Amino acid sequence: MGTQRVLRISVCDEDKFRHNEFIGETRIPLKKLKPNQTKNFNICLEKQLPIDKTEDKSLEERGRILISLKYSSQKQGLLVGIIRCAHLAAMDANGYSDPYVKTYLKPDEDKKSKHKTAVKKKTLNPEFNEEFCYEIKHGDLAKKTLEVTVWDYDIGKSNDFIGGVVLGINAKGERLKHWFDCLKNKDKKIERWHTLTNELPGAVLSD
Repeated sequence: MGTQRVLRISVCDEDKFRHNEFIGETRIPLKKLKPNQTKNFNICLEKQLPIDKTEDKSLEERGRILISLKYSSQKQGLLVGIIRCAHLAAMDANGYSDPYVKTYLKPDEDKKSKHKTAVKKKTLNPEFNEEFCYEIKHGDLAKKTLEVTVWDYDIGKSNDFIGGVVLGINAKGERLKHWFDCLKNKDKKIERWHTLTNELPGAVLSD
């Protein structure tokens, strides 16, 4: 498996007062490297790279999201932090989106698990820094999945779905590992970046 991995390098402009601006990114397939040999690359950055669709051919990448998970013994619940998103897909004619994030803990019979962040205006790199608490026994978490979806807010018409990610015991790769690490490490906040995709198997994508 290791030879198929790709190193993704993103360059951002750090700005104390505003969002960090995404400048460009590049990817280096690790199979181009030989053990114990240094190799220099001189590569142009691209604004958005075509996605390596090895995992699921039908999915299209729509940006990234930084999520924190922590099971709190004190609150007897799962704390879900929606920290920020990076290079979201633009949904509006002005080349931006007005993003907000929704979270659900499923299965959710009585539809009480929905949480929503505030809407951030005209940005593809929104900072939310919001945390939601789901009261749940630690032992029940293994049966649940966390669905996180990003939407573009539109006044007067239905909001556009930008992308989403599902974390849980039936997820794969990083999405499974993040969930598992959270279950394993009570009271420890674990932050991870996840890829947002245009489809969520089994999810109902209406706002």
